[in-house]
Amino acid sequence: MGNPQDPNQPPQPQPGSYGQQLPPYDAGAPLPPQQPGYQYPPPPPYGQQGPPYGHQYEQYGQHNKQVSGAQTMSIIAFVLAGLALLILPIILGPVGIALGVIGHRRGEKLGVAAAITAGVCMVVGMVLGYVLATM
Repeated sequence: MGNPQDPNQPPQPQPGSYGQQLPPYDAGAPLPPQQPGYQYPPPPPYGQQGPPYGHQYEQYGQHNKQVSGAQTMSIIAFVLAGLALLILPIILGPVGIALGVIGHRRGEKLGVAAAITAGVCMVVGMVLGYVLATM
């Protein structure tokens, strides 16, 4: 029946069969030829690729504040500050402060003043409510 195998050695597969061992790796051997087909272009060098579709990225920490003439958030914060003197200061005061801060972050000139006014009116409204409730 062919060559007897040593019982201490695993069976050797026939050439071309499933599980055939690969030849040992040789670092000096030439690379196999490239397959024909689509060749991808090399990527551009790091840092030289522009943003897609004409979009301009901004540097970290720099914001493009779009300052418009309208002071909408600040005006609403002032109105809420006035209302906080009369009714619901615990609710309208923080909302006015938040709108003032949002207005400031959007570049509105009156944003900081509106936030401070809303905070002061909230405290005064709570004190006024306490005084009127104890009378």
